[in-house]
Amino acid sequence: MKLNYSSAILLFLFLSACGADPEVVVLPRFIPQPAAMSADEGYFLLRKKIGLSADENFEISRTFLSDFLSASPGMSIEEGNDIVMEKDPELPEEGYRLEVSPEGIVLAAKTDRGAFYGVQTLRQLLPADFENGSFDGRSLKIPALSIADAPRFAYRGMHLDVGRHFFPVDFIKKYIDALAMLKMNTFHWHLTEDQGWRIEIKKYPKLQEVAAYRPETLIGHYSDQPHQFDKTRYGGYYTQEEVKEVVAYAAERFVTIIPEIEMPGHAQAAIAAYPELGCTGQPIEVATKWGVFEDIYCAKDETFDFLEDVLDEVLALFPGEYIHIGGDEAPKTRWESCSNCQRRIREEGLANEHELQSYFITRIEKYLNSKGRQIIGWDEILEGGLAPNATVMSWRGVSGAIEAAKQGHKVVMTPTSHCYFDYYQSENEGEPLAIGGYLPLEKVYSFDPVPAELTETEASYVLGAQGNIWTEYLPSAELVEYMAFPRILAMSEIDWTAPEQKDYPSFVKGVEGIFSRLDALNINYANHLYEVEGDLTSSAGNSAFELRTLTDGKIIRYTTDGTDPDLSSPVYQTPIPVTESMELTAAVFNEKERLGSIFHRQVNYHKAVGKKISLSEDPSPAYPGSGAEGLINGMNGSDTRYGDKEWLGYWGKDFEVNIDLGEVMPVDAIQTRFYEGQGQWIYLPGEVSFAGAATLEEVLSYQAASFEPATANTRTVMHQTGGKEWRYLHIRVKNYGVIPEGKQGAGNKAWAFIDEIIVN
Repeated sequence: MKLNYSSAILLFLFLSACGADPEVVVLPRFIPQPAAMSADEGYFLLRKKIGLSADENFEISRTFLSDFLSASPGMSIEEGNDIVMEKDPELPEEGYRLEVSPEGIVLAAKTDRGAFYGVQTLRQLLPADFENGSFDGRSLKIPALSIADAPRFAYRGMHLDVGRHFFPVDFIKKYIDALAMLKMNTFHWHLTEDQGWRIEIKKYPKLQEVAAYRPETLIGHYSDQPHQFDKTRYGGYYTQEEVKEVVAYAAERFVTIIPEIEMPGHAQAAIAAYPELGCTGQPIEVATKWGVFEDIYCAKDETFDFLEDVLDEVLALFPGEYIHIGGDEAPKTRWESCSNCQRRIREEGLANEHELQSYFITRIEKYLNSKGRQIIGWDEILEGGLAPNATVMSWRGVSGAIEAAKQGHKVVMTPTSHCYFDYYQSENEGEPLAIGGYLPLEKVYSFDPVPAELTETEASYVLGAQGNIWTEYLPSAELVEYMAFPRILAMSEIDWTAPEQKDYPSFVKGVEGIFSRLDALNINYANHLYEVEGDLTSSAGNSAFELRTLTDGKIIRYTTDGTDPDLSSPVYQTPIPVTESMELTAAVFNEKERLGSIFHRQVNYHKAVGKKISLSEDPSPAYPGSGAEGLINGMNGSDTRYGDKEWLGYWGKDFEVNIDLGEVMPVDAIQTRFYEGQGQWIYLPGEVSFAGAATLEEVLSYQAASFEPATANTRTVMHQTGGKEWRYLHIRVKNYGVIPEGKQGAGNKAWAFIDEIIVN
């Protein structure tokens, strides 16, 4: 009797209700979820002595499995047929077939790589104490099942920035182990930055002596003024022997490392070591704070000689196809006044500095192509014309990927909206300091790397997706893990699992189940599964607050007076009616105690709550908030997480907001607020103006309003009306425009983020 996943769960529930043995059909929830899975009757009994045989081509996967099983005292591996790893040339390159029956376990694959991924699935069938070698050797019942599996995408990656903060080799290996467990195959190692050069280059020793160390580091957040520093020298670098060690370690787990050597921007550390690489030739220091800096590589022959020498040593260390050359956030200020760069523009017949960047990237690409390698770069490499064979890593949304794919270039999807794991993942006030933004687990999981705008042919250029971890605010390995997990679990399923197999509630069960494995691996994950989420909704003129939690079988208790809920507080069963302002708190409980953090929302019940609203322009798909209705739902967004459900983001667009109160009523004031975070390209609008009218025929008279002093990262703008009788309210927002030179994101359109519109 074969059962698919859904029918197996139904039968499991039925048998449980009847008092029958449910072992026959229960299926685990794997991460990432396999392509196809079914259950059969019975189980395989795994004993202390395990017979293992493998095809001679499966050396890496066999060794990994043997070492994993035998790490626990009392477990021993011998030649035998308890577990058989066999070759099947009909399977996909990275695919596998796993069959568990009472007679034994058969793992079939075409390649050692495919067998390795099958081993990772088998690993999740075993108790978590195998992970740290503490399994006690008792006999195990492994449920009979069949799995046929292969990945959706060829590129399945994670990134780590070691330029802002440096992490030891042992942690890099631990990070790679996590990728391998989740069937990821690419580690993007961001090795050079303004704040530190992290790889030994023997021909240029000052890169180790000078560029690898900064004199001090910014304390707190970049937005804090005035800037404070710790007055402590900081740095480090990986020797070439250490790099070789890491590359070999990754290869044994079928993880390819893509090194990133940034150019032409994010090069201040290198220029601090060798000032002649810059446009001014003047001494500078390794950057001590975060951001974008004007000192970038000069486009002269001496610079290209240096970079080619550096790349020669890098190529000898990293055997993979790709070298990442950065290409992002390169201000053109120095080039505009540099005689060498202007001469290059004239001699090469280039139109401007943007075409000079294209020339720079193309020249490096030709050099790497001559060595049998390909370049990959951030989507700014599209500016001025894309290098002929380049692969684009799209981070400023998906537009760069769409443009590149339509030109026939390969792309890797890593937009900030869904793939930047240095953003906050919870609205809790106690979260570790982060760069800003808000990217919860569910939003990561919702990402589809294939933009709807692409045809089937164009979509074939999408190689896959990657999660990014930038470390300005992550000085320790524990914080990196906290920001990566569990969001990396969602990324693994984005890359591996077909969309029709994805299901968020099911995924959450898998996340809850894998936490014990992460505990055994000593991984410092963030657990937000026992938190409460909620929204104020309106229908037919009535408003109510809906609460929910991610995990099943839990109780939500709440209060409406601002006090912390406890075991005596009311149990949430139906939406809570809202007819006035209230301070709502809630939390998840079991029968004995509170499990998660306290959910807290101040509901501001004003005249526009639940009324009709429209927008002249839709917000960016990357930051849609809760849509137009979210601007009048009585809820303010976070002071520090501009990407949460209450903030609507507009990139370079002017827009209008129109509210219909339903009837004429006195309006004393209209106010809203905007986020300001210039380090994240978020600027206050150039102008905000208000108007109102009693009828649709009335001529509108807009009045511009001034921003009030800053509160945290937000600025309020208010229009006092003096009690005018209005029904229709209008707000015009003029975007800041283009970010000026010398600022982060210079030359790009500015973002504007708008929050709740309060009408009194």
